[in-house]
Amino acid sequence: MLRLIGRSWWLIVLRGVCAILFGLIAWTWPGVTLHTLVLLWGAYAFADGVFAFAVAISGRSARPWWVLMLEGLISFGAAAAAFLYPGITAVVLLWVIAAWALVTGAVEIAEAIQLRKEIEGELWLGLAGLASMLFGLVLIARPSLGALAVVWIIGSYAVVFGVLLVLLGFRVKALKDIVRPA
Repeated sequence: MLRLIGRSWWLIVLRGVCAILFGLIAWTWPGVTLHTLVLLWGAYAFADGVFAFAVAISGRSARPWWVLMLEGLISFGAAAAAFLYPGITAVVLLWVIAAWALVTGAVEIAEAIQLRKEIEGELWLGLAGLASMLFGLVLIARPSLGALAVVWIIGSYAVVFGVLLVLLGFRVKALKDIVRPA
């Protein structure tokens, strides 16, 4: 199973790089308008959905295909909401992002627990899931944060989440090279 995951390690790294780039863009232009933020986040959620579907279809994951498809559908739904309703208010955007982060985080923690049976180093995926859930909870607890603070929080989350996924991807790649075919 690890060999199977190991062949698509680069998809995990690519997903992390996308998150880091999104976070850096959010930091670089903190005065971004709500409309641009919605579209930028929608593009990230869409890319995340594409990567989840790609891994599900490739069959190169220890995760059940339906879990990846569910994660991809949730990401596509969040992206669709952002693209179809760009005039969305900051509070509604926060709730959409918070719900997405909570569900994604829960799925990743469950996957880390499942991977624990296969490899060491599943900690990175578990931490990424925990970061997602904490981010979602912060947004729920503080929905009235100003737009500028929201941009910084979202950017920070994306960078931390992306770094954790990149670390996981390279850990999986290193483990794949150690494991010998049965």
